[in-house]
Amino acid sequence: MTTEAFGKRIRFLLVGFIIVFILFGVRLVDVQAVQASGYAKRAANEMVNKSAWLAPRGTITDVNGIVLARSEAAKNIIVDQTMISDPAKTAQVTSAALAMPIGTLQLLLTGKKRYQVIENAVAPIVWDNLQSALHTYNTMVEAKPGGLAKRLVGFFSENAYTRSYPTGELAASLVGLTNSANQGAAGVEASMNSVLTGSNGEYDYVNGDGAIIPGSQQFITAAKPGTGVRLTIERDIQWVAQDAITAAVKSAKALSGTVIVMDPKTGAILAQASAPTFNPAVRSKITLAEMRNPAVQDVYEPGSTGKVITVAAALEEGSTTPTTVYKIPNTLKAGGRLFHDDKNHKTEMLTTAGVLAVSSNIGAIQIGATLSKNTFFSYLQKFGIGQSTGSNLPGESAGILHPVANWSNSSAPTMAFGQGYSVTAMQATDVFATIANDGVRVTPNVVAGTLNAAGSYTPSKPSTQVQVISAGTAQMIRTMLEGVVSNEGTAPAAEIPGYQVAGKTGTAMRVDTRCGCYRGYTASFIGMAPAAAPRYVVSVVIQNPQGMHFGGEIAAPVFKKVMSFVLQEKQVQPIRSVQIAYPLTQAALFKFQSASPTRVVTSGMVKP
Repeated sequence: MTTEAFGKRIRFLLVGFIIVFILFGVRLVDVQAVQASGYAKRAANEMVNKSAWLAPRGTITDVNGIVLARSEAAKNIIVDQTMISDPAKTAQVTSAALAMPIGTLQLLLTGKKRYQVIENAVAPIVWDNLQSALHTYNTMVEAKPGGLAKRLVGFFSENAYTRSYPTGELAASLVGLTNSANQGAAGVEASMNSVLTGSNGEYDYVNGDGAIIPGSQQFITAAKPGTGVRLTIERDIQWVAQDAITAAVKSAKALSGTVIVMDPKTGAILAQASAPTFNPAVRSKITLAEMRNPAVQDVYEPGSTGKVITVAAALEEGSTTPTTVYKIPNTLKAGGRLFHDDKNHKTEMLTTAGVLAVSSNIGAIQIGATLSKNTFFSYLQKFGIGQSTGSNLPGESAGILHPVANWSNSSAPTMAFGQGYSVTAMQATDVFATIANDGVRVTPNVVAGTLNAAGSYTPSKPSTQVQVISAGTAQMIRTMLEGVVSNEGTAPAAEIPGYQVAGKTGTAMRVDTRCGCYRGYTASFIGMAPAAAPRYVVSVVIQNPQGMHFGGEIAAPVFKKVMSFVLQEKQVQPIRSVQIAYPLTQAALFKFQSASPTRVVTSGMVKP
């Protein structure tokens, strides 16, 4: 070949190469610039999916940060039914990993849905087991001719959370639980749901043959975790309260029981225990009745613990004194009814302090008779009867207090000794906390504050305070209530060695809603210590005990166990009162007057 011919051939090949390169470039421009949006839309339709990035709920802790409820990582398992070519085979291969019956699973795999939930909020190990089962099967079929087309695909997972309760039954009625949608269904989980619930985010991901292609996630909005809630309760005190009331309810074969420990100065609830209780982690076994919080939802007639309101009102109004003497016959007719005390007795001469100490119904009726109906009603309201305590716990009852216009002739005498109106355990505790706090009523609270994801703590607003009775009246009541815990009183079983305790027993007839009648009893004891300057109030309420039913016998020992632990745990030193104990009887009053006439607060008078 001549040099000239060779040159022509080279030029021809070069021109051809340039033409091909130009045609390829034109096609590339068409694909990238002209048809790019079309291909992107097609890819989005076939490969890119949107999914919610779920936010964890906030943690619930006790006042010291001990976790009572938290969110743990979980998986939602989803399937694209259009990718399931053989539902029967797929169900057979995956049922063991998902712990689901083959028939049930096959139904969920069959259809045309692009998004079908198989299971919500399962442990991550379930998703791992599912992937392992699919991988084992697919590896086996891929080794066979045409096996690639028989692979099982179409499963996806979403990040989710499940709620766990590390302390189990402890404080269950207070903490509550979440429902299957991870929203608050009871207790603090419900009342603080808007705070605990975070904001879900959203992300895109590329669907690679039934799985998220690693690194393909594109966040649209980030998930915002829920805010944590710190409660006022203390785990160790809660445990002692729970153990004590559980044992008491079991021993008395009672329907239920509640213990509340309260700081009367701040309104903080250090413990709120109920029996029977439930394990919030085992949602499938919990009944609606068990989900109730009896401390704020169940109402009962307080009985003799309500006598402190009657006496406080009369003292505040000046219609009685601690040493006023009342003649107490075995029975007394008032308002058209015949009333009696819990035991038959000869006619007694008791002081106001004595009426409280021995819990005389007839004495309480006489003290109540020194007040007008409207005045007595106003004090019941001031102490919080007939209204919510403001604890903000879900389902809290206001109790039952009928207006004076609806009272019968026997309402006033009946209510004077604590029957004829109803309270919750929280209300009853708050009454005694008011007396412990020098007559200042403080709103009970169970939430100490909140803690956001950044770790910033915000304390709750201070509880509201209302002066109900004077500090002097409150002090007189506390001194009189010390007599209840004496050997002459109804609750020597509540005595705590080394400490002065003030408290009151209650043994009330119980309303049975099934018959609309009185049947059974409510036994209670509510007390405070140290009596001279109370640091804590403990209430014990036991519903429908069988056999022995007196508050001084079955509720007072529970108080002693719980209060003893609280005083030790809080390192409260005994405080000896300088107040002289009031005489309980007329004879004791005369003896007291003769021995120390200069120390007599009031001369007292005999009521017919």
